Amino acid sequence: MRKLLLTLALALIPGLLMAAPKGGNYMSVDVDPHDKQSLQRGAMLFANYCMACHEASLMRYNRIGQDLGLDDALVEQYLIFKPEQQAHDVMTNVMTEADAEQWFGAPAPDLTLYARRHGPDRVYTFLNGFYRDDDQPFGVNNIVVSGVSMPHVLQDLQGLPEPRYEERDGRMVVVGVEEATNGRLSPEEYRALTRDLTNFMDYMAEPVKAERERLGVRVLVFLFIFLIVTYLLKREYWKDVH
Repeated sequence: MRKLLLTLALALIPGLLMAAPKGGNYMSVDVDPHDKQSLQRGAMLFANYCMACHEASLMRYNRIGQDLGLDDALVEQYLIFKPEQQAHDVMTNVMTEADAEQWFGAPAPDLTLYARRHGPDRVYTFLNGFYRDDDQPFGVNNIVVSGVSMPHVLQDLQGLPEPRYEERDGRMVVVGVEEATNGRLSPEEYRALTRDLTNFMDYMAEPVKAERERLGVRVLVFLFIFLIVTYLLKREYWKDVH
């Protein structure tokens, strides 16, 4: 009995370690791969605001449509803006690495696996971490990536937050941002929007996550039933021996 429990525990540990949050003092976000409405909104935000510069070259549009309940016509209408692309194509843009390096100082990273590498909390904090910095080329900085070389593409929606300072070791450092009130959305609406975008990026980094979780529950239920059957079988077998 103890050996069986130990085996189950060892089987669960790798999954728990993979689910552990990444390091850093980040905001917490609740991602849900089963929330298709949130993922649909996030997909539209990604296509409209992120793909001007970034790509998701390991993801196909029709895979998104299949997982999120969108047919090819809806995918092509709301997610594809390059006339030559179709639903079966991967998510690429027209900006070359040379242009990106010239305009922004570095090529824009591919975002397919970004949330898996850094964790959704970091992505969510980054989207909520822009603040005014007149010394930067685009007039903004970010509490997650200091000296960020990209503009705040969601500034029209959020507004432009002011930095919040704190004195450390005799100097003032940025430790957070104030809530912006000059955007089209309220702070609550903007956080909901960035949650949808983070949720989609987390899904995109692991499209099978929802199915894996459903399958995992079934496996655990089977193992629990099997544990009971095995224990009863063990009692029945050993009662005559003892």
